[in-house]
This record gives sequence, C-alpha cells and structure tokens, in this order.
Amino acid sequence: MSSVGCRCFIPNYTRENLSTNKYSLFWGSANVGIEALPVQIEAFISAGLPKHTVVGLPRGAVRESLDRIFAALRSSGLPVPRGAITINLAPAELKKESASFDLPVALALFTADSGRTWKLKPNEMVIMGELALDGSVRPVRGVLSMALRARMDARTGIIVPHENVDEARLLGDLQIYGVRSLNDALAVMSGRISAESAGLTDSGPRVTSASSEPDFSDVAGHPVTKRALEIACAGGHHLLMSGPPGCGKTMLARRIPGIMPVLDRDKAIEVTRIHSLQGSADTNRLTFTPPFRAPHHTLSHAGLIGGGNPLRPGEITLAHRGVLFLDEFPEFARNALESLRQPLEDGFVVLARAESRVRYPSRFLMVAAMNPCPCGRWGSRQACRCPPPARMRYQNKISGPLIDRIDLFVDVQPPEFSVPSQGGNQVESSTSIRERIVRGQHYRKLRLRRNADRAPESRFTRSVVIREEEMEGAAMVLLNEASQTLGLSLRAVHRVVRVSRTIADLAGEPLISDEAVAEAVQFRKFSQVFGED
Repeated sequence: MSSVGCRCFIPNYTRENLSTNKYSLFWGSANVGIEALPVQIEAFISAGLPKHTVVGLPRGAVRESLDRIFAALRSSGLPVPRGAITINLAPAELKKESASFDLPVALALFTADSGRTWKLKPNEMVIMGELALDGSVRPVRGVLSMALRARMDARTGIIVPHENVDEARLLGDLQIYGVRSLNDALAVMSGRISAESAGLTDSGPRVTSASSEPDFSDVAGHPVTKRALEIACAGGHHLLMSGPPGCGKTMLARRIPGIMPVLDRDKAIEVTRIHSLQGSADTNRLTFTPPFRAPHHTLSHAGLIGGGNPLRPGEITLAHRGVLFLDEFPEFARNALESLRQPLEDGFVVLARAESRVRYPSRFLMVAAMNPCPCGRWGSRQACRCPPPARMRYQNKISGPLIDRIDLFVDVQPPEFSVPSQGGNQVESSTSIRERIVRGQHYRKLRLRRNADRAPESRFTRSVVIREEEMEGAAMVLLNEASQTLGLSLRAVHRVVRVSRTIADLAGEPLISDEAVAEAVQFRKFSQVFGED
C-alpha cells in the first residue's frame, strides 16, 4: 500500500510579503458628554481572502459603516478595496457610536488601497461625516465640540458635511471645508477645493435675538411675584410658585427669558455645543438668549436627568445657562424630582452606567409651579374640596431635602379684575426689569473684584461666602432670630444670606441691610406656599 501524505500550507511572512500590505491613517472625533476626544482611524489591507473587520469598540452604527462605505465608493466611481481589511479606531477602550466616522474611514480605505498622497496632510486634518449609499455626505451631531477639540489639538483644518459648515465656523479660527459628497472630500484632500470655496455661505456666525419673547408689560398686578422673579434671575435662585389654577403662574414663568441678561460669547458657544449634541434643528446660529425648557410632568427620570443608550443629555442639561420650568411640580415622578438634588447644588450631573461614565453641565435656574392641593383651591377665596389627608399626600410629594434647596417661595393669587381706564395703567416692561438685573450683576462683579482677597467666588452660585463684616449688625441679629423661629437648616440659612446679598446688589449696597434680610426671610416662608396655618 502506498501512503498519501498530508500537505499543509504555511504562509511565508517574509519582508517581501509584508511590503505588499497597505496602510493609512486619518483622524476623526468622538463625543463623550459634551466634550470631544480625538480618534485615530487606521486602515490596513493585506492579501488574502476577503474579510472585513472593524475593531476599537464599535457600536452598531460603526459596525455597519463598511457596508455604507463600499456602496458609496461604487456609486462615486471609485474602486472597492479587496483582500483582508481591518479598520482600527483608537483609543480602543473608547466606545465609538457615531456614523460620523463613515467619511474618514472611506478616505482611509481609499488612501491605503490606492497609495495616493495628498496635498493636505491627513495627520493635520479632522474629518467627520455620514455617508449615504449614493456617495453623498449627510450632517452629523456634535460638530461644534469636534471643532473645538480640533483647535485644542492644533489641527490646521476640518472637513465636515456642507450642512454643518456654519456651525463649525462659529469658532472663527479654523480652516473649514464643507463637502457634499465623497468625491468632494477627495478633491479637498487633493487641494482642488479651497476652504474659501468649500460651501461657505456668509462672513460670520448668525445671531438670534430675544425680540419675540413675551413681555412683562402685558401683565397687570402680581408685584410680589415679579419681584421674586427679578431676584431669582439676578442671583440664580431657584423659585417655587404656588397658587390656584388660572392665577398666572405659567404666564409669568413664560416671560422669564425676557428679563434674563444675554449670554456672553463663551457661554453662548457652550449652550450651542449642548444643543448640537442633542441634534437640535438650528445650531448654525449662535444664540445669546438663555434657553427656556418647560418639559411635561409625564417626563421620565432619564428624560429629565439624561440617559438612554447611547447616553444623551436630559432637560436639565438642555436648560444649562437658562431656565428649567417645571409646571405641575408635584405631578412629576418622585424619583425624577429627587434626582434634582445634586444638580441643584453642584451645577452638573454624572451619569454612570456599567460601560460608560459621562458628566453633563446643568447650571440652570429652576422655576417650579404647583397648586396648593389636588383641587387647587386651598388658601384661595374659593372653598377647598380636598380632605386634609389628600392635601397632605399631595404636598408630601415634594420632599423636605428638595424644598431645602429652593431659595424663594411665592404664594400667587389672582389679581382683582378691573376694566382698564383710557390709556391703561403703566406696567413695567421686561426691558426695564432686565436693565436693573444687569446693573445688579455688574455691581456684584465690581464688589467681588474689590473683595477678591477675602471673599472668593463660589463655584456654582457665583455668589460669595458671607462674613460678619459684610452684614450690618441689625441684619445679623434678624438672621439669627429668623433661623431659630423658622427652624432653618444650615443650608437654608446660607440660601437666605445669598438671597439677601442679591437684594443688596440690586440696590447697589455694599453691606447687607436688615431690610434685605427681612425680604429674603419673607420669601423663605414656604408655609404660606403650601397653605399651612
């Protein structure tokens, strides 16, 4: 008998074989929270059976990217690489979950397969964009954060979808190339399309104004509530309004954006970055108006604080540098309300999951509105129909620790109806209220600058830690008496002092007077808000 030998093929990894491998490197960016991190995109093509692999913790949209990229290459009249293809997205421990990697991966594959050299150096560019099957480039989220990161990393320019050009140009100091297709991106890399002709539409960022905001001149009466809103906006103090249905709580809250000072450029960019990450309709405009968010009371815990898969910012982050209005306050889910404790104190929220940890800014002014009881008539001129246990259960939906973090409590009652006389009554406009707030904040900045050596600025409230030499003697005595009478916690006492300091700043007074403390204490009496005797 003759024996048949077994022949095994062992690849010969010689220097000549390794030289046939093809490699290229490009740069993209991934959003983590509102920040962006650089991502190194490596394409490696070797001889062998067709095999496509994407490594570096790709999520679903990234794992599917090669199917879109191959179709886009064919539709653009470009060759599709053959062989064993490996795409590496580094750092490997960072999850990649955005389709914005489509365009840089396609350029990396084409470069590795063709061996092309580019006029623009890939190492100096950051590229982002989602590819359609026909080779066109679709807009992506978070372009402003990616552009900020590219500037921090000293990149010379970025390639973005044409629809994202105006958003990327809000920074004003990067070479921005807007592309509509994969072939446009190749032309940019070849130097055939300059930044000046790459889809730029104007000479600077557009700005939105607050001219369409409802005005306080439309509101008659409610002097105490208007004063509370003025103090809240001037010092960033959280406020709770309580009153019967139809008394004007929501109407007053809707007019808060009209009296809030406009944002400076850095804060406006910060707000735009958040809304860009969320995918808002218009992030190509730089808005200096503080955001106003008014979610429905059926909002979930994740919708309010943030969450989901992948993690997305919640309403408290979308209200960053602006107002979060919570109407029907006790009707929100208990766990959602309790999760507000830490953001109200710290100005940020940390979302920790098994596979990721993200920090979102949440420096907002919370304005809440509620009825004093389920029927809404307790404490009003109408008879309440609620039994005491039902009223108690309703009010207990708001926990004591959450109440302790609110600075101002206002009992809102409907004003007496009267037919206006000829010419009407003179009602103060939002513009005049905003001017007072701006003057008060300017005075506070000057005071902090003078006392910087002994009164450091607080990290969140932008107020100061009050010392005895900053209060009049009568004010200190009144504060001690009020804290004992009302049984205030140390946090509540500090908040009374902060409100007093804001009242003094609005009046242009260097020291906190007893009148300022008395007004702050009156707004601290939440017993009248809950209709207690």
